[in-house]
Amino acid sequence: MTGLSPDLIHLIVTIVFSFLVGMELKTYRQQYHAKEENLFFGTARTYTLIGILGYVFYKIDPVHFIPYIAVLLTLSLLFFILYTRKIEEGKSSILPYVVMLSVYAFGPLTECFELWMPSLLFVLIVFLLNAKQSLQRFSNDINMHEFETLAKMVLLSAVILPLLPNTHSIPYLPISPFKMWLAVVVISGISYGGYLVQKYVFPSKGYFLTGIFGGTYSSTATTVVLARKAKVGGDTHVINASIIAATSMMYLRLLVIASVFNFSVAKPLAFPFIVAATVGMLIAFVYLKKGERKMASSDFVDNNPLELGTAFLFAGLFVLMMLITHYVINHYGNGGLQVLSFIIGFTDIDPFLLSLLTGKYTVAQTGLVTAIMIAAGSNNLLKAVYAVWFGGWKGGADSAVWIALLGLATIGWALH
Repeated sequence: MTGLSPDLIHLIVTIVFSFLVGMELKTYRQQYHAKEENLFFGTARTYTLIGILGYVFYKIDPVHFIPYIAVLLTLSLLFFILYTRKIEEGKSSILPYVVMLSVYAFGPLTECFELWMPSLLFVLIVFLLNAKQSLQRFSNDINMHEFETLAKMVLLSAVILPLLPNTHSIPYLPISPFKMWLAVVVISGISYGGYLVQKYVFPSKGYFLTGIFGGTYSSTATTVVLARKAKVGGDTHVINASIIAATSMMYLRLLVIASVFNFSVAKPLAFPFIVAATVGMLIAFVYLKKGERKMASSDFVDNNPLELGTAFLFAGLFVLMMLITHYVINHYGNGGLQVLSFIIGFTDIDPFLLSLLTGKYTVAQTGLVTAIMIAAGSNNLLKAVYAVWFGGWKGGADSAVWIALLGLATIGWALH
């Protein structure tokens, strides 16, 4: 017994998807445009027939597409007549026409591609029809300057990065221009991802979510902002939990960066960093349980970490850290690198971390692992100082003690 003809299967798929889209558009019309019954392009039956026409006239001439294009132009002319009336009544939406074009394409899609392609088109149409209010809220809340910055960064990454040489090292630096800029792009991307999640996925974020997502791109800045909140009378237990959570996320962030750029260094870092992050989160949850756990807004500083000025500054610091690291290792060896790591921990450690992960130095891998752990630990000591400085003894002492202990434990683990 033979199976169904492929043409029949394709026609059935086209009919089903076209009918369902027509039903979805009818629901959309009833929900958002109930008063425009006569200014919409057809019903579910109409869109089903349009899908059938698209399939049939594509099959008639699948080489030159003359009948297919002729019917498409006819349908477009009919919509133009309707659209003229809509303009007279102050309506300008072409959504029904765009949906019609999509339905008309179902036939050729089922013939030329696997089932996933028309299925994906169907899902996208249904999603976009149902996402009107969500997209409107998103467009109203979004800061368009961020997209401008993102567009510039994409341009620099897509145009400049492929043009940079990947074979010749920069004079006096053990790295190529391509790898140097790639490091900037990756770090900026990780930071920007955490920033977008914190700001737009959780728009009514509380202190604890601020700590978690803020720690994915700047645990130091997050600590300062939350400590200031504690000083003006915020929920001290919840804020302490949030500050500790930010530091815990820092360990995971550093581990991800190490995994991307030097997996052999990341492997020995995995256990101590995961342990530190886990211990920190457990302590954070203890404080969170003591607090009120209310989702009060934290008013986190709205600084886009993907600003081009920040990216270029990071690139400059990256080069500087690599020069300093190269000099210290050549003149003072592993001991000098450990001292440098401790000092760098009181600044921005990302450029230093990348200089260790991407450069070629005359030091063993264990020395690089130790340096990274020392830098992470001393950075915790800096955040402990910030917690007390900006939050006061009452507001920041508890979190300062715990992140300082995590820092000292990290340094001790590195030196054992």
